[in-house]
Amino acid sequence: MRRMRAFCPGHVTGFFEICRGEDLLSTGSRGAGFNTSLGATSEVSVKDAARQKVSVRIAGEEHRAEVTKHALRYLLGKDRLEVRVSTRLDLPLSQGFGMSAAGSMSASLALAEILGLGTNDAYEAAHVADIVCGGGLGDVSGLAAGGAEVRVRPGLPPIGEVRRFDGTPRLSLAVIGRRLRTKGVLTDAVKAAAINRHGAAMVRRLLDRPTFEDFTALSWSFATATGLASSAVKEVVRSLPSGDGGSMSMLGNSVFTTASAKELRKVVPKRTAVYECRVDSKGPRVI
Repeated sequence: MRRMRAFCPGHVTGFFEICRGEDLLSTGSRGAGFNTSLGATSEVSVKDAARQKVSVRIAGEEHRAEVTKHALRYLLGKDRLEVRVSTRLDLPLSQGFGMSAAGSMSASLALAEILGLGTNDAYEAAHVADIVCGGGLGDVSGLAAGGAEVRVRPGLPPIGEVRRFDGTPRLSLAVIGRRLRTKGVLTDAVKAAAINRHGAAMVRRLLDRPTFEDFTALSWSFATATGLASSAVKEVVRSLPSGDGGSMSMLGNSVFTTASAKELRKVVPKRTAVYECRVDSKGPRVI
């Protein structure tokens, strides 16, 4: 049996534009976001088998993990192998922290290493799985760039183009409400139209002044203009200390802010999950 472990950062998007391409690799989003030091760690074990089998456990429990399984089968092709994955997530699923992509990418990177494939193969598998399964559009492209980034041209690089900009080293995150299903938002015609109308403008404005402060301000304008931010998210962001920016993590009932965790806890409901992290510039890696 062969084993390998890999880590993938989380990824938060502040604003975006939905971009459907001619194929899966050119499909994605234009937008901006950042990688987080909290992410997903996967241990992958592989052994010969009579037929192909892929299983995934998250926090010790069997999980459907549709995106991860699709990515791993993409890498396996027709190989008759049994693949077992054990993943630990540092942040919740379906809250705009890119955990679906992080889990998929960490497992794909570990499996690619075992199979003697390249890192680009792992990125391709994770990107395709994210698009096909409706987990997201631009997380894997953002993860490929690392740090704080602007997705200038949609799709997985080198088809897509991603530019990094200087990002703040420390951030606080909080979950404010129930999970949001990314697929449900992306397939809603009214919401998609609002997202594209405002997202394209935000990308142009950030490229003129690519700073984390401007990114955060534009993200908040996007969250409110599109109607995606709930009343609870609005209340928290508007209550943050003067001088500390914040916005909604796309797509989740959650927020990110430059305020400290201590300050954030003062303005969120009691028993709210609050996390401290840094902007991660290293990207996915075997550990």
